[in-house]
Amino acid sequence: MAKHDPDLSLIFQALSDPTRRGFLARLGQGAVPVSELARPTGLALPTVMRHLGVLEAAALISTEKTGRTRMCRARPETLAATADWLAEQRAIWEARTDRLEAYVAKLMKEV
Repeated sequence: MAKHDPDLSLIFQALSDPTRRGFLARLGQGAVPVSELARPTGLALPTVMRHLGVLEAAALISTEKTGRTRMCRARPETLAATADWLAEQRAIWEARTDRLEAYVAKLMKEV
């Protein structure tokens, strides 16, 4: 039975939306206030906050209120863990396709 990390489901769900991926791309340049993230999207602030809530629930970002400003920061360690999982899956599937290729080559030699 495959290992299932419940956090991966949240992470992939969060990454499935282009608006949230855009927020993460912007946060990759450094921490910014919510208002700066919202400005280029044209989305209402409650909609932006829902998107940020999904990202925070997936541990892709953290937010902190300082005075009247809510700052958002990326959490790159979460993406690193996701990249590790994807690399493991890629290695498994590449090994499978390599074995299939070897088997087909063996069959071709026998013909």
